[in-house]
Amino acid sequence: MHIRRLLVGLLALAVVAAAAGYWWASRPAPVQYITVQATMGTITRSITATGSVNPVITVQVGTYVSGRIQSLSCDYNTQVKAGQLCAKIDPRPYQVVVDQANANLASAKAQLTKDQAGLQYARITYARDAGLLKRGIVSQDSVDSDQSNFGQLVAQVELDKTAIAQRAAALEAAQINLDYTDIVSPVDGVVVSRAVNVGQTVAASFQTPTLFLIAQDLTKMQVDTNVAEADIGGVRVGKKASFTVDAYPHLTFHGVVFQLRQAPITVQNVVTYDVVISVDNSNMLLLPGMTADARIVTEERAGALRAPVAALRFEPSGIAGTENQPAAGQPPDHVWALRDGVPVRLSVTTGIDDGSLAEIVSGDLRPGDAVIVDQIGGDSTGSGTAAARSPFRL
Repeated sequence: MHIRRLLVGLLALAVVAAAAGYWWASRPAPVQYITVQATMGTITRSITATGSVNPVITVQVGTYVSGRIQSLSCDYNTQVKAGQLCAKIDPRPYQVVVDQANANLASAKAQLTKDQAGLQYARITYARDAGLLKRGIVSQDSVDSDQSNFGQLVAQVELDKTAIAQRAAALEAAQINLDYTDIVSPVDGVVVSRAVNVGQTVAASFQTPTLFLIAQDLTKMQVDTNVAEADIGGVRVGKKASFTVDAYPHLTFHGVVFQLRQAPITVQNVVTYDVVISVDNSNMLLLPGMTADARIVTEERAGALRAPVAALRFEPSGIAGTENQPAAGQPPDHVWALRDGVPVRLSVTTGIDDGSLAEIVSGDLRPGDAVIVDQIGGDSTGSGTAAARSPFRL
């Protein structure tokens, strides 16, 4: 009898212990909040774009005349001055034309001298016969013939003068073509490309061939970026910009927006606009053609009160009054902060954001407040649950 009572007591004790263990294991874990301090600082909103680094001014040096390249004086990376000889086209065919034009001009001048002498003689003959006609020594027909001959020689002299002008113009044209066999640099700069070799024949009949590409000043470069039409509204001339290139992944280059070109660029129904960023290249690190990943500042707030974007998405669980959420598409009007270890709902009005921090324009939030961005324990499973509770996305 006593043994039975003892067994029943032990069984009851075991049931109570099991129930207590189950309650202890299944009880909710204490709630822990993950917080970030609200701070004062600068918030920058920006857009990203890709582009290429190019010289500000690039001159294509071509040829006006055709012929064989006789010599080259410039190569890649050659520093050139305006007027410096870079290449020479075989001048002999053009020299022959100049010599012929010179001979034609000399012939025309000789013909003028001859005709001027004949004109002088015809003037004297006409004057003499006109006097003899009054004395009846010569006939009227002789005087008329002298007058006609004199008039013809006057016209011939004028014709010779015109021929001389024509021959002079032909000589000048031939001399210009001869001078064009010297390919010279039109600007001070650096040769970045050479497209010909000695012995190569260039033809300038239909399209001027490009022999050299000269960058005028490599210490001043520009980045030509393609900005999507959805982002172009925030871009203004004078806005700050920065970019990186693959050659120097740990360096950030800084510049300003120099030009916003209004001509649209349409590729497969995608519209972009060329935004030119001016950048100083005094250290000569940037080379033409480098691919740039640019970041253009569209808005900036200095001395702004900043809170994490995640705090605007967070809603705690297990607290009365948190079931009222903003309507879909509407920004939240509050954040939660820990004050004296207790979550407190603070009304706020937001401004711009940079993707991780948002500007707090007004409200109850103060610098130094511990803003809640997530919670562990309670009914929440982490930031994914907190974010999913809010329909607002920045």
